[in-house]
Amino acid sequence: MKSLLTLLVLLTLSAAAHCQDQKALVGGRLIDGFGGAPLADSVILVNGDRIEAVGTVETLAVPDGYQVISTEGMSVLPGLWESHAHLMITGHADYPHWQRTYQGRFAREIMPASAVQLLLAGITSARDLGAPLEASAEVKRRIDSGEIPGPRMFMSGPFLQHEVEEWQAGYRWAVKGERDARQKVRQLAEAGMDIVKLIDQDKMTLEEASAIVDEAHKHGLKVVAHSHRPDEIRVGLKIGVDNFEHTGLTTAPEYPPDVIAALRERTATGRVAGGPLYWTPTVEGLWNYTNTVANPEHLDNDCWHRGLSDDLIQDIKASIQHPGQLGYSQLTPLRKPTLKRKINQLRDAGVVFLVGTDSGIPMKFHCQSTWNELDVWVRIMDIPPMQVIRSATYWPSVMMGVSDQWGTVSAGKYADIVAVRGDVLRYINLLSRVDLVMKGGVVYKREGVPVEANL
Repeated sequence: MKSLLTLLVLLTLSAAAHCQDQKALVGGRLIDGFGGAPLADSVILVNGDRIEAVGTVETLAVPDGYQVISTEGMSVLPGLWESHAHLMITGHADYPHWQRTYQGRFAREIMPASAVQLLLAGITSARDLGAPLEASAEVKRRIDSGEIPGPRMFMSGPFLQHEVEEWQAGYRWAVKGERDARQKVRQLAEAGMDIVKLIDQDKMTLEEASAIVDEAHKHGLKVVAHSHRPDEIRVGLKIGVDNFEHTGLTTAPEYPPDVIAALRERTATGRVAGGPLYWTPTVEGLWNYTNTVANPEHLDNDCWHRGLSDDLIQDIKASIQHPGQLGYSQLTPLRKPTLKRKINQLRDAGVVFLVGTDSGIPMKFHCQSTWNELDVWVRIMDIPPMQVIRSATYWPSVMMGVSDQWGTVSAGKYADIVAVRGDVLRYINLLSRVDLVMKGGVVYKREGVPVEANL
């Protein structure tokens, strides 16, 4: 009798666990990432960590035993990508102080805190572009294994650049010659990195810069490169980088004609050149800086406190106490008037935009950055909402070569799904409060509240 009772208990627990693995998201308006018309009254069946089937309440019945999660009244989307994050920084305004004081806490506290903040904001995949190699590899491994929560991380480790200041040495590597360039790329690849972050390529020799891209591509790594200066873009196009970052952090009113001509020539080659040319503009922080100075209230939102010790929170607060006085941002008001023109030039040139924010830089917190970028693209830059959503879902997965696994809500792919109450195609800033976050079939946020048992 005792054995029979034990068996019944085990069977009951097994059935309950199986039910938890099988979920049905029912009723919402699905924007699947492919860019077509949204699917009303959608049904998404999730079995384990994968999407089993997608249909509507009329065409797809929910099998017995599935846990039903209502998405009625919601927009349902693929999990968002943040294509330019810095997990090792969390809004602090003094970089040298941050690096010298807290580098020993990056892997065990700061980067995990940044990761969970991104996840709860609806970010289920992210590219981390610049951090110490050992910390990057450790955090990536811990997230992949399920030891800590966070987005699926695609990481670069240290920047590769021409020269490095002493305080930067932990997360930036200087390149000295072609052989050294190749050796450093191999080191990144062997540590499990996915991306090479290249800056100051116009200050390197052409042989050094070319060696970085060539070696990276041999190892299956993507190369993203700064585009602050016209010569960085010219050299980047010559050596074949995959993705440019930023809109040019200068006060120049537009990109020079020869740069735009070169971009158009590159985008005209398409698949012949290995696919689209990607660009991550990171405009929101520049556009909204003057608004933050005028009304810094959003800096008091405690969403960015999650996972951080009180001493870190207080230090960050002190560093941004006077937003209008930060040396980091003094040129920003002069850059703001150039942004629309540059965005339009890039769009006209045919580049494919990715949503990324430089999340983590002064006053840009991981729990807020991505939705703010989406909002500025739609509201200020006049980019259609569906295009913006694809730049935060589908296109990043294509760029990183993982569109067979992520980026759309479709059968066979990982169940990375977010939902928000209301119509995001009319009001994109509804994503400031994501109601449902699912990654790999696990629900991390429901009805706008973190599911603490899964975090």
